[in-house]
Amino acid sequence: MPVAKPIEYEDANAEVRAVYDDIMKTRGSDWINNFWKYLAHDPKTLRRTWESVKEVMAPGALDPLVKELVYVAVSVTNNCEYCIHSHIAGARAKGMSDSMLGELLAVVGMANETNRLANGWQVPVDEAFKVK
Repeated sequence: MPVAKPIEYEDANAEVRAVYDDIMKTRGSDWINNFWKYLAHDPKTLRRTWESVKEVMAPGALDPLVKELVYVAVSVTNNCEYCIHSHIAGARAKGMSDSMLGELLAVVGMANETNRLANGWQVPVDEAFKVK
């Protein structure tokens, strides 16, 4: 159960509305998703988080679909239901297919299993894998 009520656009102060407007403009959308509506309870966190997300998720050396896929993988590992749904929707909008999602989740599951095995066994890193 949420710890507060979302701050809707019509109830937001000018500082929050400015961030909401930038989110909608940047995303080419006419609505604000719940994540931002809850962060709006702390306008400084809202603005800082939005600016960081906007910068990190912008096209760069990794294309936007790859960034969404990484976000899904981390969200699955962190068990963030909201982020899983949000970033699967984002990845689908950028071209992710059902088969891509299936493979991604298989890799996430395998990585989590082998990470735990390596950590449990305290496997030393091979010299060949280290940057020299």
